[in-house]
This record gives sequence, structure tokens and C-alpha cells, in this order.
Amino acid sequence: MTVNATSFSANSTPPGAAPAPPPKITSDFNTFLRMLTVQMKNQDPLNPIDSADYAMQLATFSGVEQQVRTNQLLAEMTSKFQQMDMAGMASWIGQEARSNAPVYFDGSPVTLSPNPAQGATGAVVVVKDAQGRLVSREQIPATAQSYQWLGADAAGNRLPTGVYTVTLESLKGEQVIDNRPIEHYAPVIEVRGGPGGAKLVLDGGVEVLASAVTALRKPPS
Repeated sequence: MTVNATSFSANSTPPGAAPAPPPKITSDFNTFLRMLTVQMKNQDPLNPIDSADYAMQLATFSGVEQQVRTNQLLAEMTSKFQQMDMAGMASWIGQEARSNAPVYFDGSPVTLSPNPAQGATGAVVVVKDAQGRLVSREQIPATAQSYQWLGADAAGNRLPTGVYTVTLESLKGEQVIDNRPIEHYAPVIEVRGGPGGAKLVLDGGVEVLASAVTALRKPPS
């Protein structure tokens, strides 16, 4: 038995299919020309429109057309740059990223990177749950050395699995001189694109912009 097959090129139109519509800019320009023609046909013969006005209308539309095309090209370039960024960050998956995003606690210690304010004589790690309730205040040395947060409440009991907001209070004597989110390390499980740039999905579904990451490291063995 012989089977007849018909191949199509990428630019051909299958039989019975409607032809592709013209680009929007071309369509708008054709509409503009038709309107201009109607305007010329229906002008007052005793008071015709100055040819300079026609030239100005054409120049104005041409400028708008070029601006629209430029915006389209910029959008295409931005999309390609974002794709390049994501491709370059594929190696981040499986690494641990340091940022001040909310902390996902699953029972394992979390490496905090405190940065007390200049002149601080004391520091306190303040932990709040997803509902904004204070669950613990833990004094730590007023240094920039890494600190292993074990995820305990004020009574020393292990906190349940979940997402927590962890901030660092810098003290000078008894006075709080600074309060800011504390940076910590978390595993990167996904990289996503978005209008604001590439975004990382950390363990527990916590999301953070790639631009907010201040360090990367291999997971401790």
C-alpha cells in the first residue's frame, strides 16, 4: 500500500487554514492610510487641507510606530536576558543561598549570619511565627560570627515545622539601636523568572529575588 504524505515548511499555511493576520503595527498603519484617504476625499474643495498637515500627520504616526516597535524590541531583549540569567543560575539549584528571607524550620539547625549594628554591645535573635506572634528571644554574642539557631521557643521546646520571621535586635546597653531581618542559609530548590527578575524558591517554598542573595555555599556534608 502506498501512502501519500504532504510536508509543510515552517512558514507555509496548511490547506483550509486562515492566513495569519498581519502584524498589529502594519494593520494600524493601513487603517491610518484609509482614514487619511477618506479625509482627503471629503475635504472642502474651497478650503483644502494644507499638504504640510498631511506630512505632519504621517510624521507623527511614523514616530508612534517606531516607538511601539522599540518598546516591543526592548521587551523581547528583557525576556532573553532573563532567560540567560536563569540558565546561568541553574547551578544554584542544590546550593545554599544566604538572604534575609523568612526562615523555614523543619527541625534541623539553621545557620544565621548576624550583622549587629556598629557600636552594639549586645544582640538578640527575635523569632515570630507566621501569625506574627513572638515565640522566642535569644541572646547571642554581638559579633558577625555564624550562629546555629536550633529552633527552640522561650521554654526551650522545639518549635513546630513552619516559616518564621527572624530579626536581629542590636543593643547598646539596654537601648535597641537597630532591628533588621537576619540573614541565613537555605537550600535552593528552584529558579523562576518574573517581571522583577529571577527568583529563587528556597526550602519550604520561601521565595526571594536572586538579587537579594548575598552568598552561596555548598551544603555542609
